[in-house]
Amino acid sequence: MSSFEEAETEETVTCLHLTFYHPGQGEKMMFRCLDFCRRQQLRADDTAKFGRDSSLCHYSLVDTRVSRIQFSLQFYRKLHSSEYAFEIKNLSKKTKLTVNQTELGYLNKIDLPWKCIICFGDYQILAEIQEGEAVDYFETHLHLAEAPILQEKCLPSLQPIPENGISPSFPLGQGKSPTEIDENEL
Repeated sequence: MSSFEEAETEETVTCLHLTFYHPGQGEKMMFRCLDFCRRQQLRADDTAKFGRDSSLCHYSLVDTRVSRIQFSLQFYRKLHSSEYAFEIKNLSKKTKLTVNQTELGYLNKIDLPWKCIICFGDYQILAEIQEGEAVDYFETHLHLAEAPILQEKCLPSLQPIPENGISPSFPLGQGKSPTEIDENEL
């Protein structure tokens, strides 16, 4: 047998990709303490904290409008499952945090969807979870966005599109309600 065949099976690692945006990032340099060049490994029992205080936070934002500890991310395994997830908790008493459209007050927490946008103040963070198998640690990979994330990621239209693919020429809500048409009538 070759050494390749005898080698231990390589585990994939859960990685949380975080893409940061702030409209003043060019002149204020609030992301200068973040490492965008490489993945960072954290122990599974570590809580990844984001905020202004570099002595308390893994990820420090240089901005006086950011709380000392703004929010935290905790890696965990779901009960009766082999699936891993993250929970996000707002640790700011002054600033609400939104995850997609869910608003979190101080000490509120929710499971982080596999792809979502986290907002507080003028900050926008696109979070994407890349699943893995490792139980002892996870990784974070930070990215910097050039343009606002909320504008890049178009939310699905709330206006229904008919099966024929042709949108009605009138906007809904102007006194006309959608009517169902039998496809044989077309």
